[in-house]
Amino acid sequence: MSRVLIVDDSPSQLVGMKRTVEKLGHQVITAEDGAAGVEVAKRELPDLILMDVVMPNLNGFQATRTISKDPKTSHIPIILVTTKDQDTDRVWGMRQGAKAYVTKPIDDAELTRVIKEYLPAG
Repeated sequence: MSRVLIVDDSPSQLVGMKRTVEKLGHQVITAEDGAAGVEVAKRELPDLILMDVVMPNLNGFQATRTISKDPKTSHIPIILVTTKDQDTDRVWGMRQGAKAYVTKPIDDAELTRVIKEYLPAG
């Protein structure tokens, strides 16, 4: 069973993504903003991170950059899951260290496919 950190400030989005991840047989850890996400990533060293972009304190781009540049956490794949759907946002997110980019509203099949791409079967 892999552990997935979900970082999102929306309780309803957290619940939806958590349901998808648990259905795939993985354990979920959550954080409610980018700063907390960075701290939880360093402490828990999850196998995968699903990261929102628009959040208070530290946004998802900043948190992704921080996690992907830290030698302790740089091996963790980060998937940005966000309402920001412009090509420039996608390119910027990948430059920060994200491995994939999924736009909201979340298509469950797409999220499942991306999770499976970066995690072994649960």
